[in-house]
Amino acid sequence: MKLSCTVSKFLDIADNAVVLFCHKSSVPNSDLLEQIDILSGGAVAEMYESGEFNGADGSAVMIRRVPETAAGRIVLAGLGESKNINFDTYRRAAGHIGKMMLKHKVKSVTMYYDGTDTNPIAQALVEGCILGTYRFLDYKTGDKDKNDGVDSLTIAVPQGGKLKQAQTGLDRADIVAWAVNMCRDLTFLPGNTLYPESYAKRAEKLAKECGFKCTILGPSEIKKEKMDALYSVGKGSDRPPRFVILEYNGKPKSKPVVLVGKGVTFDSGGISLKPGLNMQEMIGDMMGSAVVLSVICAAARLGVKMNIVALMPLAENMPSGGASKPGDIINSRAGHTIEIINTDAEGRLILADALDYADTFDPQAVIDIATLTGASLYILGYAGAPFVGTSQNLNNNLRAVSETIGEKVWELPLWSEYSDLMKSSVADIKNSGGRPAGTLSAAAFLKKFTKDWPWAHIDIAYCDIEPSGKPYTPKGATGYGVRLLLELLQRWKRP
Repeated sequence: MKLSCTVSKFLDIADNAVVLFCHKSSVPNSDLLEQIDILSGGAVAEMYESGEFNGADGSAVMIRRVPETAAGRIVLAGLGESKNINFDTYRRAAGHIGKMMLKHKVKSVTMYYDGTDTNPIAQALVEGCILGTYRFLDYKTGDKDKNDGVDSLTIAVPQGGKLKQAQTGLDRADIVAWAVNMCRDLTFLPGNTLYPESYAKRAEKLAKECGFKCTILGPSEIKKEKMDALYSVGKGSDRPPRFVILEYNGKPKSKPVVLVGKGVTFDSGGISLKPGLNMQEMIGDMMGSAVVLSVICAAARLGVKMNIVALMPLAENMPSGGASKPGDIINSRAGHTIEIINTDAEGRLILADALDYADTFDPQAVIDIATLTGASLYILGYAGAPFVGTSQNLNNNLRAVSETIGEKVWELPLWSEYSDLMKSSVADIKNSGGRPAGTLSAAAFLKKFTKDWPWAHIDIAYCDIEPSGKPYTPKGATGYGVRLLLELLQRWKRP
């Protein structure tokens, strides 16, 4: 999508469609709306009177060929009550408009903004439109679908003094949306295309393009590092595991923040085989790793002034004669022995070794993100991600950023009772505590492998896939967590 900014009066904008954002009201409530109403022969007032449009959040109407205006269509987009409007309101509205443009096959659209927060609003509008019009078409063989997208988006402001602010917001949004959609693309890739070796090579290529260091540990190096927990998950597959280390140095001589992402490229459940229904969705069990890869790439492109390490433990969890079995006892890089109760509780195993490895960087904080537990569905549903953490400052910062950017998280406790669920009679710890408090017992397992640095764990198991579609999140892979962590890093406050 071609992106640009311009200075223009609303009625002079010559484009396929031009968008005016409106607050909720019973009548046209601005001079510009009243002017459009006059030029349209009373069409705007008529829509307000009939209830067809009143500026409610998520509403939109299109008026074609208004006399004495330059645009082919004028689109009125509702923001809702003025007291409830925030940056995410604009992001949602732009996502909704982007979908409308796709439906009506509009190739070029201009969004007009005449307000005070030009930079963040421009960012929200561009993000919303790009994310809302996302489609995964890599495996569509015809050209028709690929040519039906929106080709051009322009942000228009009325004064030249606001143009630089709009351009700054647009430039940042372009990178943020690219990162989210890259995460979505990776999550959609099928298991016969994306597996540990091929995934590691993609990460290496992206690191080279974005200008940071990439180190890949193969099976022999993983064994040398004593990452037996990671190796145990991947040994049932013909495609052995990899461990990817990404290092971006934006602030020399400072301690890094380490991001850890679960990367199970396909999760059959192993010997504890999953039900066949919807198993195809298990290609997305690597989204945590896609999030941290996308975040570090975007941070490098944005020139974020801090050091970031992203760790990607990659494995394919398959049943075979060589696979781990329930009842096996394995070691871990930290030296803790683990009793395997359920081979489908594999994500915590690969994260355990990665969390222990994170300590080699002397981090100022470590954050892991993973599609970890089905139990998270019964905590927050699809609306947001539960998380736990050992630093209240870090937890508070995560929640504050979440409220700003619209990726919802909610803090849960780390009570000692959850650690008790993970005690084993034959090993140091077991990998499953059963159904009670499954999300929190999994978090307690991970905590066993952390050190004295601030740590947060975000469970995105039911935020990774959008079941029906939202304004800027189409049905399917969401890329949830990319904007959250990227914004957290850009506003970083040391815990």
